[in-house]
Amino acid sequence: MKNPSISYFLILTLSLIAPTTTKAQSVESIPEPVIPAQLDRRQVHIPKISATDIEVGAFAGILSVQDFGANPSFGIRLGYHVTEDYFVEGTYGHSTVSDQSFRRLGIAIFSKEEIDLTYYNLSIGYNLFPGEVFVGKDWAMTSAVYLVGGVGNVNFNSENHTAFDFGIGIRVLPVDWVAMRFEMRDHMFSSDLLGKNELKHNFEMTLGVGAYF
Repeated sequence: MKNPSISYFLILTLSLIAPTTTKAQSVESIPEPVIPAQLDRRQVHIPKISATDIEVGAFAGILSVQDFGANPSFGIRLGYHVTEDYFVEGTYGHSTVSDQSFRRLGIAIFSKEEIDLTYYNLSIGYNLFPGEVFVGKDWAMTSAVYLVGGVGNVNFNSENHTAFDFGIGIRVLPVDWVAMRFEMRDHMFSSDLLGKNELKHNFEMTLGVGAYF
């Protein structure tokens, strides 16, 4: 018969060795911590457009009146940014119209060779592609490609014409409260000035600046 003292000694020895072995295996199984890469973060300032900003601006460009050529134009804008995506805008513009090409043929369309043209409209705009424009590596400017369209009035040769306008433009903000805009619009209205009632397409290209309040 085996000696009970020897059995008790073996059991006690195994109970002391087993936890030590398990602990050693656990320590060996823990992976070494990964040292994160030290990266230099650029400090980029991105201006934001408040959803309730009022925009006041001015513009200048070229207005091409169908049948009468192109002349310089200028005007003012007043806009309200309803949300980050939508805005409403009122525009007043001024240009001139000349019938010089007709006078060369002995036909006078207007009472004088050059007359004033004015227009105003109320439009709704949608920021189609909002994004950012980077200048260098440390300056980011908020930008957006937008669509705009509305209804208004065109007046020249003592006649008023109900007009619809549709266009596309890009807006860039160098700082939070200033916007630069490049825009192209088509002012469409019906006229029978040359004897036939037709829908006239009058394209305008402008460059403008605006301030937010």
